[in-house]
Order: sequence, then structure tokens, then C-alpha cells
Amino acid sequence: MSTTTPEHVVVLDQPIVRGETTIEQITLRKPNAGELRGITLSDLLQLDVNAIVRVTPRISQPTLTEVELRNMDPADLVDVGGKIAGFLLKKSDKAALYPAT
Repeated sequence: MSTTTPEHVVVLDQPIVRGETTIEQITLRKPNAGELRGITLSDLLQLDVNAIVRVTPRISQPTLTEVELRNMDPADLVDVGGKIAGFLLKKSDKAALYPAT
């Protein structure tokens, strides 16, 4: 991730082509509890593909479909999953994992 890219934006290595539109980056927002329904939080923290594919359409802009996510480059999917997992950590836990340098 570049130092100028906000932490909630994923720049895709392999853009998603939707008709005549090419999606080169997606913005994720922190999910609320209702958007996590039907998902085991430990699955998200372990970057489980099915959990990522179910949650991402609920929190992505533009909204991605499950089919688009299942066809996504694995490196991009891991990036998306990592950002979602990061949303689940408390600020104090993030500070302990990633101390300011």
C-alpha cells in the first residue's frame, strides 16, 4: 500500500471489468454488527474466503458481487480480507501490533 493510499482503499493488481467499466480500486468501510450477520468473526480474522466473499458486498464501494469476488485475483482478495480483519481489531490492539515508528 502506498503512503498516499488511505487504509480503507484497496488498489487492485487485477482490475475488475464490469461491462464497459473497469474497477481499479475499491473502498471498504467498517462493517456494523448487522452487516456481519451469518459470519463467524474468527473466519474473517483467519481470512476465510467464504466469509470475505459474503461480507465484502455489504461494505464495498462500488458494491462488488459475490461472483466478482470469487473471480478476483487471490492477492487482491487477501488484501480485502486483511483490511476487513483490521476493522475488527480495537484501536489499542492495532497500536500494540503496529507501533508508531
